[in-house]
Amino acid sequence: MTEHHLSVRRTARYFTLGPAATTAREVWVVLHGYGQLAARFLRAFAPLDDGARCIVAPEGLSRFYAETGRNDKIGASWMTREDRLAEIDDYVRYLDALYDEVMRGAKVPVTVLGFSQGTATAARWLAQGNVRAGRLILWGGEVPPDLDLAAVRQRWEKSDVTLVVGSEDPYITPKVLARDEQRLREHGIAFRVEGFEGGHEIVREVLERVAE
Repeated sequence: MTEHHLSVRRTARYFTLGPAATTAREVWVVLHGYGQLAARFLRAFAPLDDGARCIVAPEGLSRFYAETGRNDKIGASWMTREDRLAEIDDYVRYLDALYDEVMRGAKVPVTVLGFSQGTATAARWLAQGNVRAGRLILWGGEVPPDLDLAAVRQRWEKSDVTLVVGSEDPYITPKVLARDEQRLREHGIAFRVEGFEGGHEIVREVLERVAE
């Protein structure tokens, strides 16, 4: 048995809040977590829609039935461990294409926020893609352990890196956070930690504080 790969055209979906990037004060690209859909995820960012902020929520290319039953819940994923390198390449190219379409030559500050599984997506996109973001916010997710921070330092140095962590988040334990902090320090990447009382969730008050 021989494995082969074939690149095909896909139709991706994304949602926006606020004005077009060309007339906005700033652009936020927000990447959902595992099992979420972009439209539902984007609702959490409605408090940031002040009429001058363009908020863009792309949806992972792989949808699936997250729950089966009377009302089947559909979710999306950025990748799985199966053929993971190809999936990473696919979503980096997808997000680059989305960035080009949304910006259309706009010269405004860009913030990239990843939540849960979306943190790895955001981190890799800033490492491998064409996006230039003034801020990188990793919320409720870890810096990918396999990401070569030495290789991406120059690119990440241009971004204000913030780790947002809930005190009761079962995925980002103090041990995981300490490991990420150590890795970032070892590679000379400046960052700050925004902690809050809560779990694995986007909290309005914290979001507004981080956005200031």
